[in-house]
Amino acid sequence: MTLPANHPTILAPRIGVLLINLGTPDAADTRSVRRYLAEFLSDRRVVELPRIAWQPILRGIVLTTRPKKSAHAYSQVWREDGSPLAAFTRLQAQGLQGAFGPDVSVDWAMRYGNPSIPDRLAAMKAAGCERILLAPLYPQYCAATTATANDKAFLALAGMRWQPALRTLPPYHDDPLYIAALKERLEAEIAALPFAPDAVIASFHGMPKRTLALGDPYHCHCQKTARLLSEAMNRQLTVAFQSRFGPAKWLGPATDETLARLAREGVKKVAIFAPGFSADCLETLEELSIRGRETFMAAGGTDFAYLPCLNDAPVGLRMLRSILARELAGWVPAV
Repeated sequence: MTLPANHPTILAPRIGVLLINLGTPDAADTRSVRRYLAEFLSDRRVVELPRIAWQPILRGIVLTTRPKKSAHAYSQVWREDGSPLAAFTRLQAQGLQGAFGPDVSVDWAMRYGNPSIPDRLAAMKAAGCERILLAPLYPQYCAATTATANDKAFLALAGMRWQPALRTLPPYHDDPLYIAALKERLEAEIAALPFAPDAVIASFHGMPKRTLALGDPYHCHCQKTARLLSEAMNRQLTVAFQSRFGPAKWLGPATDETLARLAREGVKKVAIFAPGFSADCLETLEELSIRGRETFMAAGGTDFAYLPCLNDAPVGLRMLRSILARELAGWVPAV
């Protein structure tokens, strides 16, 4: 059929994969961090308090004191190509480009900050993507991470007249491919250390304790990841939770307290890693690698090592390619 001369251009149908991570400020300065924190801490999935109670605290105390401190922390880990989280997520997307065939585009976005989920979804739709797999890169499901990333995407679709079809990546905390990738990465990193660790700590991002009572599976997912990985490595792992914020009770034991306790108990050599993060970020490179080391050494430790996340390492990209290909089944031929 011959189309009219004024007919809009019809793009060849494509499929999109959108990798999603938490977020990052645009720069390691106070103004950028304040803007980022205002968006992040205004999310009702993140801070589950009535807005009428929380917003005055956020605007009056948190955003006047925390941005400067956080900006200093970001400046300690900032890269030439931006924040570590954005840089590694971008490298993951680049490493997967072309992995699922010529008709599949792989892009990336941040839940908070840039590039935003709505912007990238709009770009993918404009490029002809009629089917999109949303891939929040959180192995363990949590409403404050996986759910809010999907929420943002669904909200963006609510403003589209012609919506693409969507699929969402489920949590992969107990996926054999994920456990095997962690095992391979960690064993190689531990073997390369100049010391043999007396203890290996798996530090997960903390969540308020009430989230467990409300039915969030995050704590159970973290414990299962650690158990499966411990069995695979035939090594005992110490589980801890980091990044406490505010006066509420959080999941424990706390990572900083665990590091200090182990040192006081005579554990002199420690290696720590963060299996809940798909890419290194402020919470791993500053909180664990820098401040964690300071805490452990000050309490009497002698040797400390932070072991990096999967990031864009070949073993991590192979794992992502396999689990994403599984979710694309029926949309693309098996690869």
